[in-house]
Amino acid sequence: MANLNINIGKLQLKNPVMTASGTFGYGTEFSDFMDLSRIGGTTIRERQGNPYPRMAETPSGMLNAVGLQNKGVDYFINKIYPSIKDIDTNIIVNVSGSTVEDYVETAEKLNSLEKIPAIELNISCPNVKEGGMAFGTSCPSAAQVVREVRRVYKNEMIVKLSPNVTDISEIARAVEGEGADSVSLINTLLGMAINAEKRKPVLSTITGGLSGPAVKPIALRMVWQVSNAVKIPVIGLGGIMNATDAIEFMLAGATAIQIGTANFIDPTVSVKVVDGINEYLDKHGFKHVSELIGALEI
Repeated sequence: MANLNINIGKLQLKNPVMTASGTFGYGTEFSDFMDLSRIGGTTIRERQGNPYPRMAETPSGMLNAVGLQNKGVDYFINKIYPSIKDIDTNIIVNVSGSTVEDYVETAEKLNSLEKIPAIELNISCPNVKEGGMAFGTSCPSAAQVVREVRRVYKNEMIVKLSPNVTDISEIARAVEGEGADSVSLINTLLGMAINAEKRKPVLSTITGGLSGPAVKPIALRMVWQVSNAVKIPVIGLGGIMNATDAIEFMLAGATAIQIGTANFIDPTVSVKVVDGINEYLDKHGFKHVSELIGALEI
């Protein structure tokens, strides 16, 4: 059996498989389906999210406009953290905000949680009307939020990048320069769906974030570009449905991967991907999963 341990900066993962934010709840919701310890890892103001309808099936994917619905960081600290802190995996908190101050305050509060070794800054969500996507679509704003959070946050900081930009490598270099320990990409692509019979948009917000297999070729391309542009680790996501998809992202330069939309189809998919990666390594004679990173032959 090959060695699946991998490091993202100082963050040590037992394997390179994580679950993507917004698709796995707080993790406990999936405990009836799988052993959460087998995977590598799973907002300050309360958000009600966007009005319904806010999800739509599309060819080879789905649109969502949930709008980062959550009960806020204080609720997480007081109600959720005590029930998940002893799970034998890395628990990473996705942090979003409407202002730079929101990001900073949230990160400061999470500093005190011993079993939270990292945060993922969501500067790239296309389904909220303020914040998120605005921060992640220009180098100055992306750099600003990372710089301000880096001043107060002591642990590993992953920055989640938007694909809705002209050059994602530029954004990656900007956040690397301000202290990001790693980057994750891609977040969803901006899209829309129309009900022809009603002649109306399907989503209440008109546009939303496209995810699933349809975005995988774009995600692979961007992971390859970014991994060649920065020195920090890259976490790849976007349309990963099985172990083969995950391996492709690692060959393109990803140190680890996240699984998102596939969780809605098969709640045990993450464990299956871990097993599939191990089978691939054994089949091809690899001793360590790190041998896959950037091993694409061009």
